[in-house]
Amino acid sequence: MSPKTRRRLLIAVGGLVALVVLVVGGTYLYINVINDDAPAPLALETTPPDSTSRPVETAELDGTWSIADGSEAGYRVDEVLNGQDNTVVGRTSEVTGEVTVAGGDATAAEVTVDMASITTDSGSRDGQFRGPIMQTDDFPTSTFTLTEPVPLDELDGSGPVSITATGDLTVRDVTQPIEIQLDLQLVGEEVQVAGSAQITFADFEVDPPNLGFVRVEDEGTVEFLLTLSRG
Repeated sequence: MSPKTRRRLLIAVGGLVALVVLVVGGTYLYINVINDDAPAPLALETTPPDSTSRPVETAELDGTWSIADGSEAGYRVDEVLNGQDNTVVGRTSEVTGEVTVAGGDATAAEVTVDMASITTDSGSRDGQFRGPIMQTDDFPTSTFTLTEPVPLDELDGSGPVSITATGDLTVRDVTQPIEIQLDLQLVGEEVQVAGSAQITFADFEVDPPNLGFVRVEDEGTVEFLLTLSRG
């Protein structure tokens, strides 16, 4: 190999190394310095119970409760971006639905999320989410439907309670049974409900992106924070 050829090869290799350092280093800088930390999981507000209020009788909860303004739902998923771990959170306030309480039990519930309105910190990622991933033009909503009654006898206004709700989750017209861990509390005349569940994307015929420079994990978390008011 001639000195001139060797010099060209060294320049090419050096340029490639510099490019790799720039991509990886730039990604690290974006994730760890420039980009904001992922929002914390949706959870109940830390509102202490009013010590002057009387305990709520279970029968007083009977009736229809509607999802009020200010409610949120979305997803949380881990991805590897150019070799760097990153957590992506998408959320929307376009959440509707009702909960029916009878005899102190939640006997029926349906929560519907407008999938096209979910946004993250990246418009290009949101475009992929609405397009090839979730195909929101064809499947605009996802829905959770309660399939077993949930006792609410511990929801008496004294503080948060934790329960498990069993139901069906429908994503892209694929329905799977699911258990969701719920935290509930009474705040004045409203009920706050925070919930989350881990899902496997393949169960809903969703292919997580794997584009070489970015790879999304096979599982993610759906989460929500709802405010219920009497319908």
